[in-house]
Amino acid sequence: MLKATCLCNSVRFEILEAPTEPTACHCTQCRKQTGHFLASANVKKSAIKFLAAETLSWFQSSEKVRRGFCAKCGSTLFWEPVFRDWTSVALGCIEGPTGLSLERHIFVAEKGDYYVLADGLPQNER
Repeated sequence: MLKATCLCNSVRFEILEAPTEPTACHCTQCRKQTGHFLASANVKKSAIKFLAAETLSWFQSSEKVRRGFCAKCGSTLFWEPVFRDWTSVALGCIEGPTGLSLERHIFVAEKGDYYVLADGLPQNER
Protein backbone atom coordinates (compact mmCIF):
# COMPACT_ATOMS: atom_id res chain seq x y z
CA MET A 1 0.00 0.00 0.00
CA LEU A 2 1.20 3.50 -0.85
CA LYS A 3 0.05 6.73 0.79
CA ALA A 4 -0.33 9.97 -1.12
CA THR A 5 -1.27 13.57 -0.40
CA CYS A 6 -1.47 16.96 -1.99
CA LEU A 7 0.92 19.69 -0.80
CA CYS A 8 -1.44 20.98 1.91
CA ASN A 9 -2.67 17.51 2.99
CA SER A 10 -6.30 18.39 2.23
CA VAL A 11 -6.46 15.48 -0.23
CA ARG A 12 -5.17 12.22 1.21
CA PHE A 13 -5.49 8.75 -0.22
CA GLU A 14 -4.09 5.26 -0.20
CA ILE A 15 -3.20 3.16 -3.22
CA LEU A 16 -4.14 -0.43 -2.43
CA GLU A 17 -2.53 -2.14 -5.44
CA ALA A 18 0.82 -1.65 -7.12
CA PRO A 19 0.67 1.07 -9.80
CA THR A 20 1.61 0.01 -13.33
CA GLU A 21 3.10 1.61 -16.45
CA PRO A 22 5.04 4.50 -14.87
CA THR A 23 5.27 7.01 -17.69
CA ALA A 24 6.51 10.53 -18.30
CA CYS A 25 4.01 12.47 -20.43
CA HIS A 26 5.26 15.51 -22.31
CA CYS A 27 1.97 16.52 -23.96
CA THR A 28 1.00 20.17 -23.94
CA GLN A 29 -1.86 19.60 -21.46
CA CYS A 30 0.38 17.81 -18.91
CA ARG A 31 3.07 20.47 -19.30
CA LYS A 32 0.57 23.27 -18.74
CA GLN A 33 -1.02 21.51 -15.76
CA THR A 34 2.28 20.77 -14.00
CA GLY A 35 4.65 23.42 -15.32
CA HIS A 36 6.96 20.73 -16.77
CA PHE A 37 6.01 17.14 -17.64
CA LEU A 38 3.91 14.64 -15.69
CA ALA A 39 5.32 11.40 -14.26
CA SER A 40 2.40 9.13 -13.37
CA ALA A 41 1.38 5.48 -13.08
CA ASN A 42 -1.92 3.70 -13.59
CA VAL A 43 -4.10 2.35 -10.78
CA LYS A 44 -7.55 0.76 -10.87
CA LYS A 45 -10.09 3.28 -9.61
CA SER A 46 -11.29 0.69 -7.11
CA ALA A 47 -7.75 0.50 -5.64
CA ILE A 48 -7.75 4.16 -4.55
CA LYS A 49 -9.12 4.77 -1.04
CA PHE A 50 -9.69 8.42 -0.18
CA LEU A 51 -9.07 9.44 3.42
CA ALA A 52 -9.84 13.11 2.72
CA ALA A 53 -11.05 14.60 -0.55
CA GLU A 54 -13.05 17.73 0.25
CA THR A 55 -10.78 19.90 -1.90
CA LEU A 56 -10.34 17.39 -4.74
CA SER A 57 -11.50 19.05 -7.93
CA TRP A 58 -11.67 17.80 -11.50
CA PHE A 59 -11.09 19.68 -14.75
CA GLN A 60 -12.44 18.16 -17.97
CA SER A 61 -9.46 18.90 -20.23
CA SER A 62 -10.87 17.12 -23.28
CA GLU A 63 -13.80 14.95 -24.31
CA LYS A 64 -11.96 11.82 -23.13
CA VAL A 65 -9.76 13.00 -20.22
CA ARG A 66 -10.22 14.77 -16.91
CA ARG A 67 -7.53 15.96 -14.49
CA GLY A 68 -7.69 15.89 -10.70
CA PHE A 69 -6.06 18.49 -8.46
CA CYS A 70 -6.38 20.04 -5.03
CA ALA A 71 -8.50 23.19 -5.24
CA LYS A 72 -6.79 24.58 -2.11
CA CYS A 73 -3.05 24.22 -2.92
CA GLY A 74 -3.20 23.44 -6.65
CA SER A 75 -1.31 20.13 -6.48
CA THR A 76 -1.56 17.93 -9.55
CA LEU A 77 -2.85 14.53 -8.41
CA PHE A 78 -4.47 12.58 -11.27
CA TRP A 79 -5.40 12.37 -14.88
CA GLU A 80 -7.89 9.82 -16.05
CA PRO A 81 -9.62 8.69 -19.18
CA VAL A 82 -13.31 9.21 -18.54
CA PHE A 83 -14.49 5.89 -19.98
CA ARG A 84 -11.94 3.56 -18.36
CA ASP A 85 -11.73 1.83 -14.99
CA TRP A 86 -8.31 3.25 -14.07
CA THR A 87 -6.77 6.57 -13.17
CA SER A 88 -3.19 7.72 -13.47
CA VAL A 89 -1.69 8.97 -10.20
CA ALA A 90 1.00 11.67 -10.22
CA LEU A 91 4.08 9.96 -8.81
CA GLY A 92 5.19 13.12 -7.04
CA CYS A 93 2.25 13.02 -4.63
CA ILE A 94 3.18 9.60 -3.25
CA GLU A 95 4.74 9.65 0.22
CA GLY A 96 8.13 7.93 0.45
CA PRO A 97 9.57 5.43 -2.01
CA THR A 98 7.29 4.25 -4.81
CA GLY A 99 9.28 1.18 -5.83
CA LEU A 100 8.73 2.25 -9.45
CA SER A 101 10.97 3.35 -12.31
CA LEU A 102 9.78 5.17 -15.40
CA GLU A 103 9.25 2.81 -18.35
CA ARG A 104 8.82 5.30 -21.21
CA HIS A 105 8.21 8.85 -22.39
CA ILE A 106 5.05 9.69 -24.33
CA PHE A 107 4.02 12.67 -26.47
CA VAL A 108 7.66 13.63 -26.94
CA ALA A 109 6.68 15.48 -30.14
CA GLU A 110 5.12 18.09 -27.81
CA LYS A 111 7.94 18.28 -25.24
CA GLY A 112 9.45 21.59 -24.22
CA ASP A 113 12.55 22.79 -26.04
CA TYR A 114 14.36 23.63 -22.79
CA TYR A 115 15.23 20.04 -21.81
CA VAL A 116 16.74 16.93 -23.36
CA LEU A 117 15.59 13.34 -22.88
CA ALA A 118 18.77 11.35 -22.51
CA ASP A 119 17.87 8.56 -20.08
CA GLY A 120 17.68 5.85 -22.75
CA LEU A 121 14.01 5.03 -22.13
CA PRO A 122 11.68 4.39 -25.09
CA GLN A 123 10.15 7.55 -26.52
CA ASN A 124 6.75 7.61 -28.21
CA GLU A 125 5.92 10.56 -30.46
CA ARG A 126 2.29 10.40 -29.24
